[in-house]
Order: sequence, then structure tokens, then C-alpha cells
Amino acid sequence: MSQENLIKFRCTVCKRANYFSQKNKKTVEKKIELKKYCNWCKKHTPHKEAKKLTE
Repeated sequence: MSQENLIKFRCTVCKRANYFSQKNKKTVEKKIELKKYCNWCKKHTPHKEAKKLTE
């Protein structure tokens, strides 16, 4: 994965970063929110895009 497009997803319940993905920043302007499984909460919770990975 390209480092400049890499984003991390943070659980909204326990605030841990569980998933990494990439997005096209030219076409998608707002933050992404997905419902993913959290290993620490042991259930499906909303995961929001966190701050940039590298800066």
C-alpha cells in the first residue's frame, strides 16, 4: 500500500486503531466511517477514520 494514501480506522467505543486502508483523497473528501469488528470490544462497532498516519 502506498504510504501517502494509507489511513487508519479507530474504534469509536474503545478508541483503539484496529484497521488500515487506503482512500483516494481527490474523490473522497469527508471522513470514512465503517462498521467493523473490534478485537478488544469483541463486537461490531463503528470505526472512524483517524488522523493521518504519516506527517
